Amino acid sequence: MTLSIRFTTLGMAATNAYLIGDTETNEAVLIDPVDQAEALKAMADEAGWTIKLIIATHAHFDHIMASKALKELTGAPFYIHADALPMLSGLPDQGMRFFNRLFPEAAAPDRLLTSERETITLGAIQLETLFTPGHAPGHIALYMSSHGVVFSGDALFAGSIGRTDLPGGDYDLLMKSIHEQLLTLPDETVVLPGHGGQTTIGRERATNPYILPHHE
Repeated sequence: MTLSIRFTTLGMAATNAYLIGDTETNEAVLIDPVDQAEALKAMADEAGWTIKLIIATHAHFDHIMASKALKELTGAPFYIHADALPMLSGLPDQGMRFFNRLFPEAAAPDRLLTSERETITLGAIQLETLFTPGHAPGHIALYMSSHGVVFSGDALFAGSIGRTDLPGGDYDLLMKSIHEQLLTLPDETVVLPGHGGQTTIGRERATNPYILPHHE
């Protein structure tokens, strides 16, 4: 399959946005419209791709800040989990709560994902949704089995896990999500997280200090 992945890190929380392109059709999926819609579109333009779908792993401000502007720039539909709706609609208030300023409104979702596994397809791109709440309500990861890659959002990082001290966080639920949805993937699966560098499922299973105690 002729797929390629590009990423950029943007915004006040240094959040990763990922672009998966089908190099035969030049259509692309953008995972997490983190900030600066023009920069996200420019990343696609530079590759010669057209963003045809936008998906958010969850609705914390740093993963959806550019959702409305990017949807307007590209005309691409926006998908997010149904449980993330209250946080999504409250994006302006997230700005007031954490930074004492209003953030822009988020995009209106065109499709609400569910807790059941489903496959989202765009050309040769096939992404399986994994329901991974705990860091935030309605959090999902996206597994691309054809290339052995999982986009983990803020559930699992290299050497760490997502915060659970923010509104809607639940540590026990996050650990359940990690063990049942992510650690069940093959060890060689590459983890592309919402912050920081990539890792693998096997490496995290063997060395992640937040996971190791649960194996003892």
